[in-house]
Amino acid sequence: MQNLSENMKKPPVVSPQEWQAARERMLVKEKAHTRARDALAAERRRMPWMAVEKDYAFDTPDGRKSLADLFDGRRQLIVYRAFYEPDVEGWPDHGCKGCSMVADQVAKVAHLNARDTTLVFASRAPQARIAQLKKRMGWEMPWVTITDDFDKDFGVDLWHGTNVFYRDDDGRVFLTYFIDNRGDEQMGGTWNYLDITPLGRQEDWEDSPEGYPQTEPYSWWNWNDSYKHVETALRRGCC
Repeated sequence: MQNLSENMKKPPVVSPQEWQAARERMLVKEKAHTRARDALAAERRRMPWMAVEKDYAFDTPDGRKSLADLFDGRRQLIVYRAFYEPDVEGWPDHGCKGCSMVADQVAKVAHLNARDTTLVFASRAPQARIAQLKKRMGWEMPWVTITDDFDKDFGVDLWHGTNVFYRDDDGRVFLTYFIDNRGDEQMGGTWNYLDITPLGRQEDWEDSPEGYPQTEPYSWWNWNDSYKHVETALRRGCC
């Protein structure tokens, strides 16, 4: 390991009282940052939507499915375009290093499912290869194969990105948000994923448009193997 002690311009060493005072000054800025992030998410929930008129098809472990099918009965769908395919560094043993870092951060998707949200990774690799990669890397998120112009149409043919979709009661699908570049860095945690969806975290402290589903904080949180009754309630529209 390189010895950095001689070259680093390190902060001063202070007393416990001085350290606590410095921490409290920083906390004021951190709280402001949190409130600004909440306000940005609230504005995001008021973004206009774009109707998805074109039909798209994906190969999955259960056969060919449409974009609407990928929602798996839920209202919201998050699709991350991961680069795992021929001509990508690491093929066929690994996917893109950056996309693999993103995959390593993904929390248990049961928590997203409990908020009526499905997360899917999408690549151009065949399903047999994807299954091998997921097993090797210990990844559990659904992962589908792009078969048409989905990646080109949604800005992820040459670079990674995360598209967010909403499906209404009539089955119509809408694009509601998109992030890429450093925006993808923060993805993986349940809260960050929910904050880019049109319904948000669906908790009653949030600033959301009238009529949006909301519950009390903590009331819906559960162990990742104990969410079935929550999902059933959401799909009946009671939460």
